Amino acid sequence: MKIKVLLAQLLSFCVLLPALAQTKPASPPQKPGDDQDEVVKITTNLVQVDAIVTKDGKMVTNLTADDFEIYEDGKKQTITSFAFISNVPNTNVAPPVARDKNSPDGPPAARVNPNEPHRTVAFVVDDLGMSAESMSQARHNLRKFITDELQPNDLVAIIRTGGEMGALQQFTNDKRLLYRAVERLRWNGCSRVGVNVFAPLGSGPFPNSYRCGFSTNQTIRALGFIVEGMGQLPGRKSLVLMSDDIPRETQEIFGSGSSFGDRGLLGQPNDLSGGSLDQFGYTRDLSSMLFKIAEKAIRSSVVIYSVDTQGLQTLSPSAADSFEGDHQQISAALTYLASSRSRIMWDRREGGDLLARQTGGYQVRNSNSFRLDEIMNDQSGYYLIGYRPTDETFNRRFHHVKAKVKRSGMSLRTRFGFFGVSEEEAKRKETGPSVRDLTNLALISPFAAQDINVDIGAFFANDAANGSIVRSFVYLDAKDMMFTPAAGRQQATLDLHGVIFGDNGTVVQQLTRTATISLSQSDYELALNYGMQLTFDMPVKRPGAYQVRIAARDKSSSRIGSAGQFVAVPDLKNNKMFATSGVVLGVGVDGAKHELYNAGARRFAPNSDLCFAFMVYNATNQTGASRNLVMQTKLFRDGKSVYSGPEEPVKLATTPGDLSRGFASGVVRLAPDLAPGNYYLQVTFKELGVKDKVAPQVQWVDFEVQK
Repeated sequence: MKIKVLLAQLLSFCVLLPALAQTKPASPPQKPGDDQDEVVKITTNLVQVDAIVTKDGKMVTNLTADDFEIYEDGKKQTITSFAFISNVPNTNVAPPVARDKNSPDGPPAARVNPNEPHRTVAFVVDDLGMSAESMSQARHNLRKFITDELQPNDLVAIIRTGGEMGALQQFTNDKRLLYRAVERLRWNGCSRVGVNVFAPLGSGPFPNSYRCGFSTNQTIRALGFIVEGMGQLPGRKSLVLMSDDIPRETQEIFGSGSSFGDRGLLGQPNDLSGGSLDQFGYTRDLSSMLFKIAEKAIRSSVVIYSVDTQGLQTLSPSAADSFEGDHQQISAALTYLASSRSRIMWDRREGGDLLARQTGGYQVRNSNSFRLDEIMNDQSGYYLIGYRPTDETFNRRFHHVKAKVKRSGMSLRTRFGFFGVSEEEAKRKETGPSVRDLTNLALISPFAAQDINVDIGAFFANDAANGSIVRSFVYLDAKDMMFTPAAGRQQATLDLHGVIFGDNGTVVQQLTRTATISLSQSDYELALNYGMQLTFDMPVKRPGAYQVRIAARDKSSSRIGSAGQFVAVPDLKNNKMFATSGVVLGVGVDGAKHELYNAGARRFAPNSDLCFAFMVYNATNQTGASRNLVMQTKLFRDGKSVYSGPEEPVKLATTPGDLSRGFASGVVRLAPDLAPGNYYLQVTFKELGVKDKVAPQVQWVDFEVQK
């Protein structure tokens, strides 16, 4: 399929516009440094582990190698490498615009550079092992974390064990996506824990066991998948496991083999379902499966923190408990109730505690706040301590590692140990990744691939013929592509791969197109100086919040670049409310043709006009009258407002015969003294004169001011 590169389409109601994107793409970042890219190393000439030192609950960052001792299987080792790695920026980073009632979603998040200090955290919500009351508390605490604790350089994922998972594409610093992920957290009908943390006495134990067997096995399999996916990301990562019930031993129905292979980390069979059989099924020891996840986490530089979401629980009887019998029988039942519930709480914590201790994290228990702020503070930095291994290190057995800090009053946490197989041996049989694998990784990774400098501007659009689509303006740096002379022109062939991710990483749409780019010599020189722009459309059937990612691959050089963006798709079937497309920027508006000049431009000079355009859908109310819509524009930089315009009426240009949708535009004059840098345009839409108050609609788009 041949696509002419200099054509860009604004919205579905526009004709194709000749437009060479007059923008200079940002310079590609440097390659990740060795310390950040590979934290835990287990090679034939270096064993390197990470350690956290605290005093009075606060991190200690000024120690030297002389302050530490490290042991392997009880034998003291000579420290040969040492460093402290900070996960937080050296300078204060301005927080994003605060969430408020008029701006419920906040602005788009700035892109996180993998070379800059950052924290990468996966909050794994075990909806297969959580009660309904614990899920409600988890939603509250995660919402509070996003509002109060999330920093611009943090990469965070919220993943459910009971849903379809695509671990990598969940990582984002975009609060809009994270808030929506929290709102989708629900108690799972197949949870091995009921509505309450403790089943009321007299209701019968494990009410969901017969209907939803093996949920513990599914939780562990999900953890393995997530840890493996996180291993693809550079640097040190953390996994916060939130669950009521991660045991070391469980009772499952009808027995089942494990998905982790025939033997576990310490050589025990993974499937120990030959235990004692009782009325619920087989008693199974899950230790080997948990150890295997811990081993995988160690090699993937993932630290696991376990949060016991049962929180603070009273072991006393409640109004839901039912007692029968005489005074002595009821007294005995009360004593049994307290002791049995205490034992249940202890058993449910054991597996999560094992994972945390093995990988260098810790378990949070007896806390209704879940202490998420302390977990995040624990990740602000770490020490890397390395020593030279002996031949005995790689005997395929488990080796215990213990580090000590010599100064008094300090505590140290590190990984429990590692399995005696070098990374060289583990990777010896692996073949190199295919082109398809590299492209898929570029699509799902939260870090953009930068062999080709790619940027996108994505937004929602709709027309009667094609329905709802996500339209993306794709910007490419021509200098990163391989052009070859052909019949007096410069030619290159490009594969564009697009994916739309929905809830919990589910792929809701994917599309691949091939563009043959053929430029005259003059256009080729312009492309080298200013870049190129393509339009890429993907249909989307249902309303919702989505991540859009596009990867571009030069077929001649196999270079790959990628970028992603958040897009909200409204429900147009709800004709009680109006809806707006995404806002698109340009350098001017042709009102007669309903077109935006240089559609998709996002770089402007001070003292110039920042023009924008959008579509309004359901522009008429239920009586057929036009809605009284107003809009207000604001500019933000570094979380602070630098311009606030007045409310203005929205003037729609509609198509004859269809008054329900129309084109609208606006302009903001940029101040002559506006400092160069990254800015956000916020456009807030309201309907006046309606009886029922409707929340304003807010659209954001980022742009750059260049002198």
